[in-house]
Amino acid sequence: MNIQLLQGQFDAKDAIDLITNMIHIKVKYHENKINNSSSEEDIKFRETKIKRLQKELYEFRNNIDEKNGNVKLDAIIQIGI
Repeated sequence: MNIQLLQGQFDAKDAIDLITNMIHIKVKYHENKINNSSSEEDIKFRETKIKRLQKELYEFRNNIDEKNGNVKLDAIIQIGI
């Protein structure tokens, strides 16, 4: 099963806003899990994921800021059961 989250051409500012909000939701998810975890291993794992997401967002923003015009976004969640 697939869920199409994003598909199409977006103004650079809108693309940054969309991706930033999506990443912030994922970061918040991991922060909530950290707050409810007692496992040091799980906390470190989630902190690493948060840092990676923040780094990727930083790189994305820098890349898109250099562009003029539209940005093509295509985001699909693939669900395997």
